[in-house]
Amino acid sequence: MANKFTWSKSVSAEVFFQVLLHVVLFLFFSFDKHNHEIQPFQVAYFINYAFGAFIINYVLLPRFFYRKKYLLFFISLVLVIAFVISIEEFVLEKIYFADSRGQGFPGLFFTLLEVMPLITILCGFKFAWDAMKKQHEVDTLSAMVKESELQYLKSQINPHFLFNNLNNLYSYAIDNSPKTPSIILELSSVLRYMLYDCREDFVPLAKEIEHLKNFTQLSELQIEDRGKVEFNADNIPSGYQIAPLILNVFVENAFKHSTASQSEDISIEIQIHVTENGMLEFACVNSFQPQTNTDDLSHGIGLQNVKKRLQWIYPNAHTLSIQETDSLYSVRLNIELKKGTV
Repeated sequence: MANKFTWSKSVSAEVFFQVLLHVVLFLFFSFDKHNHEIQPFQVAYFINYAFGAFIINYVLLPRFFYRKKYLLFFISLVLVIAFVISIEEFVLEKIYFADSRGQGFPGLFFTLLEVMPLITILCGFKFAWDAMKKQHEVDTLSAMVKESELQYLKSQINPHFLFNNLNNLYSYAIDNSPKTPSIILELSSVLRYMLYDCREDFVPLAKEIEHLKNFTQLSELQIEDRGKVEFNADNIPSGYQIAPLILNVFVENAFKHSTASQSEDISIEIQIHVTENGMLEFACVNSFQPQTNTDDLSHGIGLQNVKKRLQWIYPNAHTLSIQETDSLYSVRLNIELKKGTV
């Protein structure tokens, strides 16, 4: 129903445009500073030209030109123009100028100069209209593809997160750890946010940081006394929004990177700051042992997904720096935040 309404609206707009264009061109075509009255021959000649343009615009263009049948289009175009010239020379001029111009054929070149300008203008505007409509369709399709890919990338984060943390929960349950209920509560809180609270394209920054803090506390349980985790978020003003689960991946990657390569002296530091002009400054630094095989952790699905999301959502509005030294892996991300309400 919506597509039908959109199509009807598009057709109505084109009809209005064509009527307005024909009226304006006819006024220019029939204008005579010595005689302000519209003559019958001017109406007849204009109808002849408009009819030829109509055939070209609504028959030849869609059937031949837009289907890349250029030879057929060119042959048909010549035939249509020849028909218009024939009607003008052998019918209209015999009727309206029988004693003057109707006495002979002035030549093909002269006749083309008389016929082609108006037909070219009418066809040119139609071609431009079709091109504009096609570009609109391309833009709409591109937006749909972009939205679909963003939803796909966002949906991949949840299974990625569950896969890692359910393994931890299973280990604690096997050991009958008293921390198991706390892990379940933390996991429930994080999942509630991921499944229900971040369905929109943008969420309040304060809410996203609260979720990130809960996520960090949940992940911190797997470290226990093997190291320390610092989470600092200062100067978080209200009113700013951020794409959900952008920062989540970097924190998750930091815990995976450290715990997979170290059995002790684990260090993870997370810093979040917002400048006065609304620039989010995020830093996540974690320790690791380079001799272990952690290349797949540094270039995993989650990290690749978040890079794509940043390119889609914050084009020319973010900087991402990932550096690796002998013992530290650091991520620094700056994002130009958006203001608004959700």
